[in-house]
Amino acid sequence: MKRYLCVLLPLALAACGSPDREPPAREPQRAGQPLNPVETAARIAAIRGSALVGDQEGIRRNMDAFNDDFRRSIKLADPARKVDREAARAAIRGVEGVRSAAWIDRENLLVIVSSNEARSYRTIDGICLELEALGDTLGVVVNLQSGAATNGDQLEILSRNCQLAPGDRAFMQRHRQVDVIAPEIRAEHKRNNVQPPADPEQLKRDQAEAMRILEASTPEM
Repeated sequence: MKRYLCVLLPLALAACGSPDREPPAREPQRAGQPLNPVETAARIAAIRGSALVGDQEGIRRNMDAFNDDFRRSIKLADPARKVDREAARAAIRGVEGVRSAAWIDRENLLVIVSSNEARSYRTIDGICLELEALGDTLGVVVNLQSGAATNGDQLEILSRNCQLAPGDRAFMQRHRQVDVIAPEIRAEHKRNNVQPPADPEQLKRDQAEAMRILEASTPEM
């Protein structure tokens, strides 16, 4: 009996879920994926079934779902579900690391975080999750800037559309340059100002010459 319990107990835990196991972390909605053929076929079948029995509400519900799937597949934000700006600012105040937020325009949200570590895509995910209840986040681009930056690299703004990969934008959504200095210009400046490794022998000669000049210019006591 004991042997059977040892076999069945892991199976039961796997089926029911371990009480100590943490639930999977939520992920923001993602757009830009092709239509799922299985889900599309199921929606079309549901529409036809509703039409046969005269279920207008069922037809409308499934047509809305199909249109929403198609809109998301072509990365088109829903103009009827724009995220309210003031509600968004209030909603993200509780996100870890967020210090302040302001809208630059209708699509770009500038968020100042309290540390360089909080300037990350993980923080953007947390912000986008808070905004999902307020509307279609496909119409929102989050721009993060560190309030603790001490150099140009740390000051660079991290941007991403809530539902797309870094660098991608929704349909008809323009790429706005938020950084004061464009990343391309900063990178070119770095390349042009790379110092070659010092020659040890030349360094010694320079130090000796500097000492000679110092001794020659110092009056005797």
